[in-house]
Amino acid sequence: MTPSPQTLTAERILEATEEVLRRHGPAKATVVDVARALGVSHGSVYRHFSTKAALREAVTKRWLDRTSDSLSGIVAEDRDPEARLRDWFTALFAAKRRKAGDDPELFATYMVLTEESGGAVGEHLAELIGQLRRMVQAGVDAGTFSTDDPDATARALFHASRRFHDPRYAPEWEQPGTEAEFDAVVDLLLRGLKA
Repeated sequence: MTPSPQTLTAERILEATEEVLRRHGPAKATVVDVARALGVSHGSVYRHFSTKAALREAVTKRWLDRTSDSLSGIVAEDRDPEARLRDWFTALFAAKRRKAGDDPELFATYMVLTEESGGAVGEHLAELIGQLRRMVQAGVDAGTFSTDDPDATARALFHASRRFHDPRYAPEWEQPGTEAEFDAVVDLLLRGLKA
């Protein structure tokens, strides 16, 4: 038997929550609004997410995972470690800029939610740093990069490039010269990794 298209799933709830947040903002969006958008009782939503905080954490995680998932393909590629690392930084910056520029209201909403969602944000940052570590290690294994501590190096790379992916810097991302500054930082980081 094929499930009804109206079957309530966690994914449907998250999609509806994102739309409700877009319309009402984080201060006014409620679980009742989400349930109303889905045509179900708020109790049905609570069967999937036990609290409003759990729902907000899940929608924040989903939003952050879109970025880390899109970058994982670059990490998995079998090619020059330096080019792969450069492409990863470029894709991360582009993804963050898109999020800030394509839907500024939703971006502002997620800025509020990420402040509330320490767990989701912490997991996201750990995933991104883990991706960097895997690429640094691949570069060391290939003889392209030199470091005794790929973990510390990955954290340093992430923090050194923060201006181009930390959402707090979003207002600067469209300023003239930002692309050149990004390229200069990535060039410096890659030169510092050379074996």
